[in-house]
Amino acid sequence: MPVNFNRTEFVLSAVSPQGFLRDGLPQLAFAGRSNVGKSSVINRLVERKNFARVGASPGKTSQINYFRIDDRGYLVDLPGYGYAKVSKAERERWGRLMESYFASGLITCGVMIVDARHTPTADDVTMAGWFRDTGCPVITVANKLDKLKKSQVEPNLSVIRDRLQIPEGAALIPFSAERGDGREALMEALEGFLP
Repeated sequence: MPVNFNRTEFVLSAVSPQGFLRDGLPQLAFAGRSNVGKSSVINRLVERKNFARVGASPGKTSQINYFRIDDRGYLVDLPGYGYAKVSKAERERWGRLMESYFASGLITCGVMIVDARHTPTADDVTMAGWFRDTGCPVITVANKLDKLKKSQVEPNLSVIRDRLQIPEGAALIPFSAERGDGREALMEALEGFLP
């Protein structure tokens, strides 16, 4: 039976490892740089405008947010990285929280969101490495496709694939949260990890 992504609801925010959900349901972990449009991708996926808060200033997600998808698994929204104007202490707290989550063995599938217009940053490369180290499959979503000319799409995707060392056959989905391009492909990829 297809997964109904519209049936997605907020469950809880974890501010420490004690808050991580461990009920055996699959966890699809979404990560991306603070200004890459992660919330917009999630909102487009579940077809709800302000579902995952879209911050006026990037880096607003400071805890790990769990959303239950169709009672079949969790969309896990991780704190944005690399840009947020927050104190060093707060950034270190996020870092420790993320490290604990990545080390927990709870991730079923990683969803790495990058900007289709730019070469992935050093932070993106680090995050891709964290996902690889978990041994879980990773889907890379190249957001902001609508900001590219058609002729730029393939060369940019090729640069992203090289820089993040995306293995041959691993999903790299061109996406536009603005227009909805790539939504079907992302839903299809994620459905494979939900019972």
